[in-house]
Amino acid sequence: MFPSDILPNVYPKETNYEEIDEILETNIFNVMLNRRSQRKFEDKQVETWKAEIIFASADTAPTAGGFQGFEIFHITNDDIKKKLVTAANNQPYVNAPLVLVFCANPSRIKMNFPLDIIHKFSLQDATLAASYAQLAAHALGLSSIWIGMLNEQLV
Repeated sequence: MFPSDILPNVYPKETNYEEIDEILETNIFNVMLNRRSQRKFEDKQVETWKAEIIFASADTAPTAGGFQGFEIFHITNDDIKKKLVTAANNQPYVNAPLVLVFCANPSRIKMNFPLDIIHKFSLQDATLAASYAQLAAHALGLSSIWIGMLNEQLV
């Protein structure tokens, strides 16, 4: 995907295209070497265009057979965010301005493999998408944290 492909679909017309071009030309190695987990977030909304780039980046992650065996949930409801904090062993930084939950969805993978393999593919797909989203967030100047401890029964 090239900047000229992304621009008409993702960015609002009033966006500063010079800033976007600079972001899209970010050296991936610089992004990977400098990204760190953050546990404190500013109390302000993430710009819609930045969230859209994060979603688009997750969408480019490699997946089993190209079937994208995952779903991304953008959590905006404060009650659900509070439930996520509880489900994540009371980690308060789960309640960030932008909360994305990446879930495996093996039903999207249309391949003729045993079910346990399909589930593994789906988990890998979700993991890769989340990783791509975190790298994109960092390239956009946003902080992120990976939360692996989650009791799904509590959400």
